[in-house]
Amino acid sequence: SPRPVGHRPARPPRPARTPVLRELAAPRKRLHTGLVAVLVVLSLVGVRLVQLQGLTPAYADTAEQQRLRKTVLNAPRGEITDRNGQALAMSVQARAVYGEPRTIAKAVCPEGAKVPCDPASIALVLAPVLGVDAGELQAKLSKQTAFVYLARDLSPEVGVKVRELRLPGVGVLSEERRTHPAKDLAASVIGYTDNEGRGLGGIESAWNAVLAGKDGKAVAAVDKMGRVIPTGQQSEVEPVPGRDVQLTIDRDLQYYAQDLLAKEVAATEAQNGSVVVMDVKTGEVLALATAPTFDPDARQGVSSERLGNPAVRDVYEPGSVAKLMTASGALEAGVVSPQEVLTVPSTIDVKGKTFHDSHAHKVERLTFAGVLAQSSNVGTIQVAERLGPQRLHDIVDRFGYGKKVGIGLPGESRGVLPAVPDWSNSSLPTIAIGQGVSGTVLNALSVYQTIANDGVRITPTIVRSVVDTHGTPEVKPHGAATRIVSPEVAAQVRSMLEGVVTAEGTGELAAVPGYRIAGKTGTAQRVVDGRYVGGNYTSSFIGFAPADAPRLVTAVVLQGTGKKGYYGGSTAGPVFQGVMSAALRMMKVPPTGTVAPVPCLVEGCPR
Repeated sequence: SPRPVGHRPARPPRPARTPVLRELAAPRKRLHTGLVAVLVVLSLVGVRLVQLQGLTPAYADTAEQQRLRKTVLNAPRGEITDRNGQALAMSVQARAVYGEPRTIAKAVCPEGAKVPCDPASIALVLAPVLGVDAGELQAKLSKQTAFVYLARDLSPEVGVKVRELRLPGVGVLSEERRTHPAKDLAASVIGYTDNEGRGLGGIESAWNAVLAGKDGKAVAAVDKMGRVIPTGQQSEVEPVPGRDVQLTIDRDLQYYAQDLLAKEVAATEAQNGSVVVMDVKTGEVLALATAPTFDPDARQGVSSERLGNPAVRDVYEPGSVAKLMTASGALEAGVVSPQEVLTVPSTIDVKGKTFHDSHAHKVERLTFAGVLAQSSNVGTIQVAERLGPQRLHDIVDRFGYGKKVGIGLPGESRGVLPAVPDWSNSSLPTIAIGQGVSGTVLNALSVYQTIANDGVRITPTIVRSVVDTHGTPEVKPHGAATRIVSPEVAAQVRSMLEGVVTAEGTGELAAVPGYRIAGKTGTAQRVVDGRYVGGNYTSSFIGFAPADAPRLVTAVVLQGTGKKGYYGGSTAGPVFQGVMSAALRMMKVPPTGTVAPVPCLVEGCPR
């Protein structure tokens, strides 16, 4: 039948589809995918950590500072003792209080907190305990820094009081304070230390590496208030204590020499003075005193000039004590003998320049021994002209002028000895009598030690031993030995020097009862700002005893005399007499019991 218009026949029903079961991805594949994703995330985190900690270390440093507190544990400093083990410099327990301004700035201050935690309130509580102005403390605690000392050199009792306050960002360190039981005794030798315990002068500086030891450190985790977390990270490296240094100085002799010297410097109104006592055979310095000196425990306001050691630092023209070198050179060269008689006027002209003896006198007939005993400039110059410039230069050079003595103390000067081509017309006569050449007190002392030791120089030493890491003293060897003149020449000069310490010589006031003394006075004009200044002198006496079996040599030098006496025999001579008397007694040096021969100083004397 025909279909109605607009009618669409129904579609036959579709057959039912069979359900398709999709297989899930394999577990291994899923694990790999997840692992890759995790690795990518971790890599990104790692890159960022490397960036923050490696390429931008400031972040890591900040985190470290916030979490850990690092403290230096100062090593105990070794003692400095005299030759008998008596302490000259030692350390005692002290406390230092410090602040951590950055920690305080980050501290959380709960409302109504009983413990102050800002710079102003902390300073108010801490000021009366430390004895420091609160405003000064607040200024320190407000600095943009991680660490600042608030007070040092405090007693342990003060440290306990500060700890009991439990202030955030405030701590106490154990440290040591250097102290000197005998105050200013041998201060120019010992030196001093700064607040950090570093040696700044003398033995403290020269032997700082031995005395200082090695600092340790402590690390501890802290909370946001700056308090140590008991269960947090903590570690500690113990400090290695410094070692003791024993000097050759004898404390009692040092005291005696220093006392006599200080009195003479005051009496003569000298600028400064030095006394050195040395063992002739070993070169050990038994006393090295200077005046004026200082107290290492109270150095505030003390000038740098006074903090130094003039015996090793100051260079001066020795004057007549240097005539011994001229005499040694002349005797060695054979141009004169001790008993040769010289015609000695009051003055002598050398290439247009006139030289005078210390006082006007008629023409005298003196033996060469008499020339040295009476310290005649004219007679010495006459002999030096026979010796000539080169031989005079060579003997002065061999005795060590123009060089450091090598005692091992900081600030040692080398002096001046011009080369012969640089000499002027007046150099030979001036150098012959101890002007125009310069050195230290130790230079001058070394010359006399050489003559006393049969012509062999021993380099001076001031350190006797150093305690090793096991606490056993390591004795240091004596100084190097160098022959300068023959034993025969040394013996001749020793005999001539005995004539100085007689009624006919210039050093009568240096004589020590019961002992044979040999030595020489010296009085020289000082050079100030490149020129000789009238009324300003170096006065000295250097000698040894016993003269016929020398054991000890002593130098006494006063700088800047002239106001109240300036001749070496009358100013330095009595100090020598007192110091040498004490040294012979303390070192147990007996008299030889021999009688000194009567010196032949003038023509016609008994031979």
